[in-house]
Amino acid sequence: MSARHILVIGTGSAGKRHGSNLASLGCEISYMDPRQDRLDEVSDASYVKGTYTSLDTAFDKINNLDGVVVASPPVFHVDQAIKALDEGLPVLLEKPVSPNEKSARRLQAAVASSNTPLLLGYTWRWWQPLGQVKELLDQNEIGNLRSVQFVMSAHLADWHPWESYREFFMASKELGGGALLDESHWIDLMLWLLGTPKSVYASIDKISDLDIDTDDNVDLVIHYEDGLVVTMHLDLYGRPHQKYIRFIGEDGTIFWTADPNRVMVSHDMEGNWKETSYDCERNDMFLAAAKEFVSILEGEPEKTCHIGDGLKVLAFIEAARESNNNKSVFAIN
Repeated sequence: MSARHILVIGTGSAGKRHGSNLASLGCEISYMDPRQDRLDEVSDASYVKGTYTSLDTAFDKINNLDGVVVASPPVFHVDQAIKALDEGLPVLLEKPVSPNEKSARRLQAAVASSNTPLLLGYTWRWWQPLGQVKELLDQNEIGNLRSVQFVMSAHLADWHPWESYREFFMASKELGGGALLDESHWIDLMLWLLGTPKSVYASIDKISDLDIDTDDNVDLVIHYEDGLVVTMHLDLYGRPHQKYIRFIGEDGTIFWTADPNRVMVSHDMEGNWKETSYDCERNDMFLAAAKEFVSILEGEPEKTCHIGDGLKVLAFIEAARESNNNKSVFAIN
């Protein structure tokens, strides 16, 4: 079998990572980006077959494409993914699906009508420690859950130290940046691990000195039908960086942290913890997503994250926005 040929749309950090990972799995890569300077940065890689500044040109000139990765700013996701689906090409789509639920539903309809698979890149679903957490919760390890806290705090200027954060799409509301949308990883994890809640109360603000025009602070209070209360804090100004989830149940606590990379479980008041440490690296979850995408190109269905999951995230985001705008609790249907 000849090497799979993948077109990667976008040559920012995500696009470069996806291209490199897919190349390590034996794929040939072409890139599309409207910025020639960014294409110049990737053109010398041995696995790069071509570079293009227009998506239409790429589709016209490449006659042996097998799949497309969409790793552009979120505002472009839907239109670019639909063009790929119209060509009958499976898509690996970076999260979020879109800046809003309405446009994401257009993509959902295109996936259904084209009968072409789309894998969604909420990559923390492929993170081994969080897989262990899901197993523990499914096994009722700490009894009925009563409280869960999600925290993601990381200064935007530290994300891409090789460029000004002001040039990063995360700084732009128009391009689909901001804490609520880009850090919707944590909303996806909540829905994946806990299911759909009944209501949300949201505060979504720009409060820091960052030179951006989008939100950099999100605080959510979320209620479930069974009495579970979830709090979620997302910010783009915190130092040191923190990523953790604490699950408190009737029979104990599960505590996951990204740094140090571990899962801890305790069942007693003294705080005797059973700790599992991991040596997996950040790229491992992206590589696992790439492996699943290659399996899709070989005829397997998407398993880990699909367009319906992305719609659930955006429906929750819309509810949070309504809550913030009206300063009230918003019921989720």
